[in-house]
Amino acid sequence: MLGEYRIEGRRASDIAASVEAGVASGALVPGTLLPPMRELAGALGVNPNTVAAAYRTLRERGVIETDGRRGSRVRSRPATTPRDAMRMEVPPGMRDVQEGNPDVSLLPSLDAPLAAAARRYAAEPTLYGQEPVVPELERLARADFGAAGVPAGPVALTSGALDGIERVLSAHLRPGDAVAVEDPGWGSMLDLVPALGLRVLPMALDDEGPRVEALERVLADGARAVVVTARAQNPTGAAVSAARARELRAVLARYPQVLLIEDDHGHGIVDVPLHPLVGVTRHWALSRSTAKAYGPDLRLAVLTGDEVTMDRVRGRQRLGPGWVSRLLQYTVVELWKSGAVDHAAVARSYGERRDALVAALRERGVPAHGRSGMNVWVPVADETAVVARLLAAGWVVAPGGRFRLESPPAVRLSVSRLQPAQVVELADALAAAVRPSPGSRFG
Repeated sequence: MLGEYRIEGRRASDIAASVEAGVASGALVPGTLLPPMRELAGALGVNPNTVAAAYRTLRERGVIETDGRRGSRVRSRPATTPRDAMRMEVPPGMRDVQEGNPDVSLLPSLDAPLAAAARRYAAEPTLYGQEPVVPELERLARADFGAAGVPAGPVALTSGALDGIERVLSAHLRPGDAVAVEDPGWGSMLDLVPALGLRVLPMALDDEGPRVEALERVLADGARAVVVTARAQNPTGAAVSAARARELRAVLARYPQVLLIEDDHGHGIVDVPLHPLVGVTRHWALSRSTAKAYGPDLRLAVLTGDEVTMDRVRGRQRLGPGWVSRLLQYTVVELWKSGAVDHAAVARSYGERRDALVAALRERGVPAHGRSGMNVWVPVADETAVVARLLAAGWVVAPGGRFRLESPPAVRLSVSRLQPAQVVELADALAAAVRPSPGSRFG
């Protein structure tokens, strides 16, 4: 059945990660039949429900497929089936609230900034051997970090937030190390960690960020790194509050050897303040991407961190891409200096739509979460049924399986395409599709 490969783990997430590791290494080839749940549970000494949860996760991720009594098998293309592949095709005439893209009407025109960048480049072409970060961009970034209370540190640029997070993880960890990630959390992050050969430790959260007891648990379980989204957490909209930040920092202070990575996902699109956690451990990094406020194709994120971490990131970067295009850097400088984006207006636009939807759902007895950013997270009893019912009502939403490991079922709705006049209709459709789910936590 499995040949010489042994599935390991005592938690559902670890069992799922073990299967994925086997698929990634080629030890579990497409078509491989997995053991029956009770058989595997007996071999691992765990409850059959734990194996059932692991298999469910693998099915939702597209790694395996189940055919009744014929059992569960590795799918034909599991290694190339990221969570994003779970998105639904949007039939003609449907209203799409599954996408996490920004509202294009809130993005700035790049015509003038790109033209100015081209002129600057023409006057001083970029050549090999130059510093990887334009001094003016570094100065602006440092000032912005300092104003938000982020500790002083070197600055590097990466091709987006995920690229930066991958580089920081690779700078410190080795295959098999454990990484604590938010659950529910960013689907790409949940794909990246096992793709690097690292072990995932799910960390529960609520509206104010990671729960203190959840952080304590993953650290006690041996997490070598912790990844936290500061604001506009995808998919829940959570934002780390001042009180929660103090509690989390106190816990992290007892584990100074842990690598802490903070993704300020809401930079430029939210009005809740940043309460950084970084700086309390020896090694840390904080990333800010330009994608949400200025456009996804502007592939630039600013990264800062401790001296050792940033030296490793920049050194490895020199051996690969070398640097992020100075044309992009010049463009970002122009955008920042000209105030091309009214951040308060953008935050207000997303906030009004998000808050209106959350309020409308709660009026109808449907608990929903969305403290910041452009997403609303709605716990449900049955994702598949709710997605199907909403599709029949003309709405396409994202199944929570794209964003969760062990947390309960839910659906995600993005407000970036939602018009104010559509809020009531969407709330009515969702209320008809779900049964109210009590509680204010995500897991």
